[in-house]
Amino acid sequence: MSTKTSVFKKFPRTFWVANSMELFERWAWYGFYMLLANYLTKSTDVGALGLSQEEKGIIMGIGTAVLYFLPIITGAIADRYGYKKILFAAFIVYALGFLAMPHCQSFGSFFAIFLFVAIGGALFKPVITATISKTTDDTTSSIGFGIYYWMVNVGAFIGPLVALQFSKISYSSVFYLSAVFILVNIPFLFLYKEPEREKSNIPFLKSLKMIFRNIFIALKDYKFLIFLIIVAGFWSMYYQLFYTLPVFIDQWVDTHALYNVIEKIWPWLNDKIAINETIPAEYITNMDAMYIILFQIAVSAIIMRIKPLTSMMAGFLVCSIGMSLTLFTNNPFFIISAIFIFGIGEMAGSPKITEYIGKIAPKDKIALYMGMSFLPVTLGNLLAGYISGGVYGKMSDKVNLLQNDLSSKGISVPELSESFTQTDLFNKAGELLNMTQSEITNYLWATYNPGRIWTVLLAIGAGASFLLFLYDRFLIRKIK
Repeated sequence: MSTKTSVFKKFPRTFWVANSMELFERWAWYGFYMLLANYLTKSTDVGALGLSQEEKGIIMGIGTAVLYFLPIITGAIADRYGYKKILFAAFIVYALGFLAMPHCQSFGSFFAIFLFVAIGGALFKPVITATISKTTDDTTSSIGFGIYYWMVNVGAFIGPLVALQFSKISYSSVFYLSAVFILVNIPFLFLYKEPEREKSNIPFLKSLKMIFRNIFIALKDYKFLIFLIIVAGFWSMYYQLFYTLPVFIDQWVDTHALYNVIEKIWPWLNDKIAINETIPAEYITNMDAMYIILFQIAVSAIIMRIKPLTSMMAGFLVCSIGMSLTLFTNNPFFIISAIFIFGIGEMAGSPKITEYIGKIAPKDKIALYMGMSFLPVTLGNLLAGYISGGVYGKMSDKVNLLQNDLSSKGISVPELSESFTQTDLFNKAGELLNMTQSEITNYLWATYNPGRIWTVLLAIGAGASFLLFLYDRFLIRKIK
């Protein structure tokens, strides 16, 4: 016990301040991000935007990709102008973006403001990770980054839970709530001590040219480039947790059975989370963060002696099986179990990516290679946006399938608009087909099999795992 206590005492105050800011930043981010896919695509008469799946994919895919790409620039800006100043700028950009979001009611305006919010995230990310790195040493870095990642997942879990309570009032209140929690971080800046950093007299534009030149040098290592492309496949499948799964559950899964089970076991919980005797989709998808909080340490202990590539292969495969199974059925209990499988794969594979990059990097280029870990996330989000947009829209979107079905029967209905919403479409279809809404859902499910999109995600995830096997077998067999 005394040894553990002495380790915690080694962390300076700024380490704990940075972790506290990370907690509230993730709280603010995931508070709206977990709800974003449904907010963008649900009917306008429930306060959502009523956009198409393709438009949703563009907004979330490109916006999140920008967030993960820009740190190569914002990190250089922070090193030049100071961490505290950049953190303050990040919080202000974040807050202004969150406050503006409820007033952006079109595809173009919301896309623009989401890109603005992504800039706030890109300013924040490199500063916090650099602070954690600079406030730990060889004896404390392992537990220090463990605390950091735990804080990330606590914020990712709590944020949606709180936001969902406010979504009962209105979607606008969700964005305002995120603004409040990001502004909670500003008082922490008074406790934040600027870590030492190397000051450079090199002109800023010249330093940016040097950064991009170094990226080009790293990408000339074809083995490293192949690895990054393979990992991008994993991230494109992983981000369906936010892009596709909430929409799929909302459109196709009857959660009333889940409500009945909870009502028998813990009625108080239903009073807090249920809406019209159903469980909102985001509560179900948010269970992934809960699983990570509960089991990450145990999974890490099991895989700690396994080679990173082996762990990634198994993790990617298990993760893809879990994600594909969530879209295989419209049974909520099966989906909850599948999310657990997904989470186990995520816990086994995702943390090993950074570890492996550090392992294969030349000793004089470790920092350069580690900084490249954002590239597969960037590319993965672009691909994830396309899958959740165009692919899901054609294969599984309930609105598209109903419109196509009515058209195939020669039934004409008005185009979706502010005066003829998605809700109006389904009500009109119920009258024309003489079906209840539940019967329409069952009919479309049986006729068009929207769950078949699971084959796409399984192919991508399993393909990434298999390509890693070939990569290990034919390119990296000598590297330990």
